Amino acid sequence: MDPRILRITRVVADLDRAAAFYRNSLGFSIVSMGHFEIETFGSGEEIQLRLGAEHVALARFATPGKAYPPDSRTDDLWFQHLAIVVADMDAAYAHLAEHPGWRPISEGGPQTLPPANGSVHAFKFRDPDGHPLELIWFPPGQGRPVWYERHFDGPFLGIDHSALAVASTERSVAFYGALGLRVANRSLNQGPAQVRLDSVPGARVMVTGLRPASNDGMGLELLAYEPPGRPAASAPNDRATDWVTLAVPGAGGAVVDPDGHRLVLVDQGIGLPA
Repeated sequence: MDPRILRITRVVADLDRAAAFYRNSLGFSIVSMGHFEIETFGSGEEIQLRLGAEHVALARFATPGKAYPPDSRTDDLWFQHLAIVVADMDAAYAHLAEHPGWRPISEGGPQTLPPANGSVHAFKFRDPDGHPLELIWFPPGQGRPVWYERHFDGPFLGIDHSALAVASTERSVAFYGALGLRVANRSLNQGPAQVRLDSVPGARVMVTGLRPASNDGMGLELLAYEPPGRPAASAPNDRATDWVTLAVPGAGGAVVDPDGHRLVLVDQGIGLPA
């Protein structure tokens, strides 16, 4: 059986505030509320959300960690965003703008990347806890077919991938390859639109998409900035932490990738191990 990314868990300070933001601003729906426990790392309360067919959880540890670093940049190695696919960028951006609690990363609103990078429209911003998010629109012929097959009342379709900053593409490809994820695409992103999108002067980033062989569900995207930003130093309960729950046959337990991004490996099912 192929590995599957079951969900992404984001550490938050206030569950009700965070859930209201994702529901009202981005079209998520609440699936369940309950308790979680990660062996050796701690426990707390969580709210599970869904957008389309993809799942996200918001977790509040019983022992809170540090706030998201206020001076964070897109090239810092603790950076990890969720890429939300939209059917109409103008409508999605206008809807987001109607709601408070977020702040932009991108300069000047949504950006259109050059044809060499797929001509996608994208906009990066932060949620109330500082976690980065991206709205992304794929032109015809770009992205996976599923995004042309989904039809919702609103502009938000689902989560295509979680992108994380890495220091070495080769090292991270080897790590995630051992878990069963394969390289699906690569591109070198640079130029004025990328600089405005990331708000990083001179931004030049090798982007490597990883997916299971089936190409179903969420993928991961490796962002190797040249040069890389600051190393990660986040504790499991810090708000700068995202947990990727990955179903891998025969696996189990919490692990950390070469750059400090955290994963929970489970044999099957959705959710953190209870």
